[in-house]
Amino acid sequence: MEKPLKRIQRRKEAINQLSELMSQSDHVVTIHYSCESFYDRADGSSPRITSIAICNLGSRQTVSFSIHQIAEIKRIPRDQIELNYDSLEKEMLDLFYDYVQTHINHKWLHWNMRDVNYGFQAIAHRYKALKGSPTYIHESNLFNLSRILIEIYGENYIGHRRLPKLVEKNKMDHKDFLEGEAEAAAFTNKDYVRLHQSTLRKVNILANIAERANDDSLETNANLKDIYGSYPDVVGEFLKENWIVSGISFISAIAGIAALFMSK
Repeated sequence: MEKPLKRIQRRKEAINQLSELMSQSDHVVTIHYSCESFYDRADGSSPRITSIAICNLGSRQTVSFSIHQIAEIKRIPRDQIELNYDSLEKEMLDLFYDYVQTHINHKWLHWNMRDVNYGFQAIAHRYKALKGSPTYIHESNLFNLSRILIEIYGENYIGHRRLPKLVEKNKMDHKDFLEGEAEAAAFTNKDYVRLHQSTLRKVNILANIAERANDDSLETNANLKDIYGSYPDVVGEFLKENWIVSGISFISAIAGIAALFMSK
């Protein structure tokens, strides 16, 4: 089990990291992408990338790249898109990596895009499989919002699956939001527009979550023990962060924190 003081230090670092990102929001983007299902791929091939959306955290301007948009530009009928998946995906990723190249020094805020199954490595792998040459974003410019929230609020801050639960808890607009399996099913059913709308919705949701977490208005299920650790360490840390309380009544503050612990 992680020691309470270490937990508190990691929380401070996450808060500072998010604050720094928000202070330079014009140079921070949120990103989400959709793809085919990871599962039941008997041939061992990687899931096809179907759409990518990117939202500037400051301006909230959003750009997107999708197979069906490329097909429309190339005047490929909807019923022939499947016959041209490779060329359409390649051209979509050409445009995505053009964007990456011109925003290589931006900070990229994502939700668990962390490995070759789902993440920047997975996109790069698909591009290489299609004979493309990906531009790699330096690891120091990649920030996992999901992990940042865990560091701030604790592992149990919201139920699983965390993203839709967080959207529900905070009463965010979830129109067009599809969970992972539903996105994969939408692609299988050739429901490209619905899939694209879900991708666009999610990058805006990530921006909203980051903003609320930074200004301390994000609603979660976390209690003081989840956030800070054990009771003695909570007392000191809580009084530091709420210094006006200590000026009014040190004893009542301790009693109040104890009551919160016992009630959770």
